[in-house]
Amino acid sequence: MKCILLCAGYARRLLPLTKHVPKALLEIEEDRPLLNYIIDKVNEVDEIDHIYLVTNEHYVDAFTTWASTLQNSKPISVLNDHTTSYQDRMGAIGDIGYVLNRANITDDIIVIASDNLFTYDLRDVLAYYKEKQAPIVCAKEIDDVEVLKNLGVAGLDDQDQIIDLVEKPSTPASNIGLYATYIYPKHLLNRIRLYLEEGNNPDAPGYLVEYLYKRMPVYAYRFHEDCFDVGNLKTLEEVRTLYRKKHQK
Repeated sequence: MKCILLCAGYARRLLPLTKHVPKALLEIEEDRPLLNYIIDKVNEVDEIDHIYLVTNEHYVDAFTTWASTLQNSKPISVLNDHTTSYQDRMGAIGDIGYVLNRANITDDIIVIASDNLFTYDLRDVLAYYKEKQAPIVCAKEIDDVEVLKNLGVAGLDDQDQIIDLVEKPSTPASNIGLYATYIYPKHLLNRIRLYLEEGNNPDAPGYLVEYLYKRMPVYAYRFHEDCFDVGNLKTLEEVRTLYRKKHQK
């Protein structure tokens, strides 16, 4: 299995902190950036044998330096999608396609957004994927309607198969919010390429799930642990305070 880390966003809501430092490399605890927590989770999965981090021209040097000093147990390749601004960005799904082609990937993939700080165990997600033998997305019951408005919101059947999905709904129809950890089997990689070739929305990764569930079974892995979408200054400060207090005890 290959891991694709999506790190090509421009993090405009986190300016001025992200003027020169990518969102994923902002520190949560001292000398410990957000991305390191994700890497720790990825390293626990024996099946993953290579990590591909996709970023842009603006941040590629920062990620290359980070990867070279990390000395990680699994190899990390930093790929530059060569976009230079928010206006010419490829989008998350566009970047997935870019990695598939650039690295000539032929294995199952796990795709993770680099701004999601989560505590669920990826080994449990993978076990669920092996049970279902179908595309998987992580999901959680959320009671806060305002939070749901910023997520993909899914309807599920009694087997947790997705039967309805709306990306960032103004009026959420359920309390099942989707988070940006996905597993796709290798036989679907050409379908992802086809999605892009057809001119479908290349931006938020949830749009790919919305496309797929209408054509095949796609399942939600329900987790009960934490997952923070570190997309703005308020959430960043909340997470920093939470983690620093937790490790001071």
